[in-house]
Amino acid sequence: MTIILTLLSNNIKKQIMGLIQLEDMEFFSFHGCFKEERIIGNRFLVTVSFETDTTIAEETDDLSKTVNYQNIYKLVKKEMEITSKLLENVSSRILKRIIEQFPDITNIYVKISKIHPSLGGKMDKVSITLKN
Repeated sequence: MTIILTLLSNNIKKQIMGLIQLEDMEFFSFHGCFKEERIIGNRFLVTVSFETDTTIAEETDDLSKTVNYQNIYKLVKKEMEITSKLLENVSSRILKRIIEQFPDITNIYVKISKIHPSLGGKMDKVSITLKN
C-alpha cells in the first residue's frame, strides 16, 4: 500500500504558486477630498501583489504562460488617471479590474499611498490596502 501511494504521488504534477509583486509604482494623480487636491494633484505609490500558478512559465520560459507585468501596470495607470475623492474608490476599481481581466490570479492586494498628504502635520504618507 505504501509503495502504491508513493508511485501515485510521484506522478502528480505539483502546482507552484508564485507571488508576484509590482512595488511602488509612482503616479502623479488628482485624488483627494479637498478641491485643491483634485486641482493641484499629488504623488502616489501603488503596490499590487498577487499569486498565480507559475509552473508552466518556469518550465517553458514563455511570457504568454504567465501574467505579463506590463498589462497589470497599464491597468493601474489607467485607473490612477481617473480622479476620485477617496483612495478606497481607486483601490477598489483596480482590484475589480484585475479580477475581471485576470481570472487565474488569486490573493490580490492593492495598496495605494498618498505621499505627504495635507492633513495638518508632517507625514510621509497615508495608505489604504484592499484585498480579495
